[in-house]
Amino acid sequence: MNDLQKGSVKPQEAAAGHPLPGRGQGRILMIGAGGVATVCAFKIAQNQDVFGGLMIASRHKDKCDRLVKAIHDKGYTMDIKTAEVDADDVEQLKALMKSWQPELVVNLALPYQDLTIMDACLACGCNYLDTANYEPKDEAHFEYSWQWAYKERFERAGLTAILGCGFDPGVSQAYTAYAAKHHFDEMHTLDIVDCNAGNHHKAFATNFNPEINIREITQKGLYYEDGKWVETEPLAVHRDITYPNIGSRDSYLMHHEELESLVKNYPTIRRARFWMTFGQQYLTYLDCIQNLGMSRIDEVDYEAPLADGSGKTARVKIVPLQFLKAVLPNPQDLGEDYDGETSIGCRIRGVKDGKEHTYYIYNNCKHQDAYLETGMQGVSYTTGVPAMAGAMMFVKGLWRKPGVWNVEDFDPDPFLQVLNEQGLPWHEEFDKDIEL
Repeated sequence: MNDLQKGSVKPQEAAAGHPLPGRGQGRILMIGAGGVATVCAFKIAQNQDVFGGLMIASRHKDKCDRLVKAIHDKGYTMDIKTAEVDADDVEQLKALMKSWQPELVVNLALPYQDLTIMDACLACGCNYLDTANYEPKDEAHFEYSWQWAYKERFERAGLTAILGCGFDPGVSQAYTAYAAKHHFDEMHTLDIVDCNAGNHHKAFATNFNPEINIREITQKGLYYEDGKWVETEPLAVHRDITYPNIGSRDSYLMHHEELESLVKNYPTIRRARFWMTFGQQYLTYLDCIQNLGMSRIDEVDYEAPLADGSGKTARVKIVPLQFLKAVLPNPQDLGEDYDGETSIGCRIRGVKDGKEHTYYIYNNCKHQDAYLETGMQGVSYTTGVPAMAGAMMFVKGLWRKPGVWNVEDFDPDPFLQVLNEQGLPWHEEFDKDIEL
């Protein structure tokens, strides 16, 4: 827990520091106003000596205004602008970027919107950062190829694009880069382990956007071994893994995007896997949702009554998963009653000076600590803090180079130091049984 979480530093003191950068320098346009964006905005407000201004934009401006009020109600005094924008519309994005003139666009919208936002950044000369890679709206499939294809365009424009700067992806890659830099000559196996041992006291809820969450976990599993990608049926491979301060939890092998870049950037890795915990109640509800067809992402025709009370009907097209999202609890509203904690880290085997070693680097985050600071639960917190930290790395000039990059392409040390200071301290264990 950092000093801000302990309450020993007043918000006004957190805002003191160096003079603000000049016009455009350090100015952030943040797109999105959900749970992750809320945490990121709080953290920017706590570090306004670094950032030269903040605008929050979303499809619904009133959400942005409520977020700004929540920040000000906590005593932070940063002047934050708000705007309405449709992130699917490149022309609207361009108009907003030309008006606000941000140096960096922090994309915390939906993964479907990554490419339109990147297109607008290129058109307006803005740098770019996101927390999740692109996936097409009509296909539950995600990989970096679509965004990596922008590399030469960003290079020619002299602009930096930082991909996947949340926790996983994001911090998981910085952990791996830190291990490679400080503890291994070669890394041979990598297991990213993600446990949420919290309880939100709801029958069924997702910790971030239900549509994105359910699309992700119902995909086939994928891991890397001996130079090949191995596919598994969804959630078919699982085993017990022990997490610090939590204990043993059933953990499921999944496909996760950071594996794609990590095995590319660290070719000595022979096997790379990603594991995530799920409770049996969650999986039972998920199975029911799938069996009822509510996880479908294709359109279905539906005869719906008109909202004018006339009794007349009209045929409309709905996407079952989007309808399900509308009736499930909002992840932003889970924090108040959420107890327990998350534990996310990397377990690595490799060689240093000719000897085999194991290494485990991880963070545990308590949901109530996150809620008391930002009003959000720990899953939003563990993604929103790294987004701010990555933006800080860019603004300070530590993570800047033309092109499209993943987190492990940059020096992990200053980034991890910021995480230590901003509420996500990390811990290391050497040469212990890593179970995997």
